[in-house]
Amino acid sequence: MLNLADLDAALARAKGEAILIFKHSPTCGVSAQAHEEIGDLLANAPLAVPVYVISVRLQREVSEAVTRRFGIRHESPQVLLVHDGAVLWHASHFRVSAAEIQTAVRRLIPFASA
Repeated sequence: MLNLADLDAALARAKGEAILIFKHSPTCGVSAQAHEEIGDLLANAPLAVPVYVISVRLQREVSEAVTRRFGIRHESPQVLLVHDGAVLWHASHFRVSAAEIQTAVRRLIPFASA
C-alpha cells in the first residue's frame, strides 16, 4: 500500500523518468472497471513506465496529497502521467482505459514503447 513516503519517492523518480499514478475507488463501478482494465493492461502488455495505484478510500491522505501537489481536481477513477514534476496528461472516469493510457504514453514519452 502506497504511503506519503512512497509517493515522495515515486515523484522523485518522476524527475528522471515518467510514472503513471492511478487513483481508484473500490466502491465505484466505473472505477472497478478501470482498475480491471489497468490490471489486464499490465498483465498482457506492460507499460514502459512504472504504475502506482492509490485506493482513494484506503489511502485518502495519499490521494489528497496528489491533488494538492498537482492542482488537479480529484476524480475517481483518475490517471495522471507525470514527468519532471509535472502532469503531462490526465484522464478520469470513462477516459481511464488501456487504450487511452497506451496512446498517452506513446505520444508523450518518446522513449516509451508501450
